[in-house]
Amino acid sequence: MTALDLDIARCEATHGDPLSVRERVVLAELSEAITLEDIGRRLFVSRNTVKTQVRSIYRKIGVSSRAEAVAWAKAAGLH
Repeated sequence: MTALDLDIARCEATHGDPLSVRERVVLAELSEAITLEDIGRRLFVSRNTVKTQVRSIYRKIGVSSRAEAVAWAKAAGLH
């Protein structure tokens, strides 16, 4: 089992829905002090796309803020 498989298993065990590869990329970007627009520029997508992905991440991991998402990622060993 690879590290990626373990990450997916952790998320599934926590809330049932695995994070997609792109959601994990966005989650990693959330730990930096940059805006959603900046994340979008880095990933070559719109701010609205990033916002949609962030909402999906929050729902899947059961948090309601950026700080909680970053803390969750660190605790889950994803960051």
